[in-house]
Amino acid sequence: MANITLEEMGQKAKAAEAVLRVLPTSQKNKALTTAADYLMGNMKMLLEANALDIEQAKENGMAPALIDRLLLTEARIAQMAEGLRQIAELEDPIGEVLSMKQRPNGLLIGQKRVPLGVIGIIYESRPNVTADAFGLCFKAGNVVILRGGKDAIHSNHAITRTLQDALHKCQLPQDAISLITDTSHETAEKFMKLNDYVDVLIPRGGAGLIRTVVQQATVPVIETGTGNCHVYVDEGADLDMAVEIIFNAKTQRIGVCNACESLVIHEKVKDALLPKLVQRLKEKNVEVRGDIVSCSVCSDIVSATEEDWGKEYLDYVLSVKTVSNIDEAIAHINKYNTGHSEAIITKDYDNSRKFLDEIDAAAVYINASTRFTDGFEFGFGGEIGISTQKLHARGPMGLKELTSTKYIIYGNGQVRP
Repeated sequence: MANITLEEMGQKAKAAEAVLRVLPTSQKNKALTTAADYLMGNMKMLLEANALDIEQAKENGMAPALIDRLLLTEARIAQMAEGLRQIAELEDPIGEVLSMKQRPNGLLIGQKRVPLGVIGIIYESRPNVTADAFGLCFKAGNVVILRGGKDAIHSNHAITRTLQDALHKCQLPQDAISLITDTSHETAEKFMKLNDYVDVLIPRGGAGLIRTVVQQATVPVIETGTGNCHVYVDEGADLDMAVEIIFNAKTQRIGVCNACESLVIHEKVKDALLPKLVQRLKEKNVEVRGDIVSCSVCSDIVSATEEDWGKEYLDYVLSVKTVSNIDEAIAHINKYNTGHSEAIITKDYDNSRKFLDEIDAAAVYINASTRFTDGFEFGFGGEIGISTQKLHARGPMGLKELTSTKYIIYGNGQVRP
């Protein structure tokens, strides 16, 4: 795998695409469940490969939140396998006829769902993406070429090899998934311009990676965004509920794009909420950075800067902004958010509807944690990423988001006059 050129990889991917494009659902599902079994069967090898990456990350002084992203455990590998089994159980989108209408001349013109083709994915230190990407792309009839970060190279290589072995067992093209093992920037730049073979490119990672891909790629890009996610505590909120939701959204897992990074609270609940919330967040040693008003309420809150309002911390840090009404809250969130996931805690139906309608984000929650913005939690069996753009997909990218359409036309001898 290490000696293959990008050109050769692209050629092999195109050859595999011709097979996957017309592969029956039953064969897809068999391959997916076989791949899940292989992941579980190779647990020891996968953990050993991951241990090499973790050791290197610690030597390089990687932040704990990023090491958590990189870490594989038996439970996480089991979840990867379960994700593939869930995908196998989902309805196959390929071949779905979306519409069919008859024209006055007798032609029947319809739309049919088809694969995107060869999908390139550039991502950072999350080895679970390797299995998720394969499963979703494969079920939707797509070939996937992966370029992971150097921090996870041993893990990604081991997972890819395991999935390829499962494909071989099922007598299917192993090139349905391939991994670029050269993690240099030069190779990544060439990959972004592999238009002859790659139909769409999906970056998944931090703001720097996504910006680089969007700016440098000539292959069409579906942009997955960073997550400066907010929770707004309204005047009519259940404050006990608010504390639990914020604690979960901030601390359940800090190094993920759907974690809460920013808190907005109505000034009428600040005195009752902030001391209780800050005390709860101390359980995880969360640093709270707030505006002048919130700092005056609680001495444990340190002063925030303008930069804090738009920052994705990926750490045990939370910003707090006080507002006088819901309009001010919505304006603040829409100014500083990244279009990912936003939540309101409220008992007021009108305010909940206003928040849903006016917040510009891929996922908007009422009285729930932002941590649910996830393909697995949404019932998609995993995800390629969370698209924060508006074309061609938005939100968790499951099977249907990995398809396109083509027109199908039935005639009986019509010619255009």
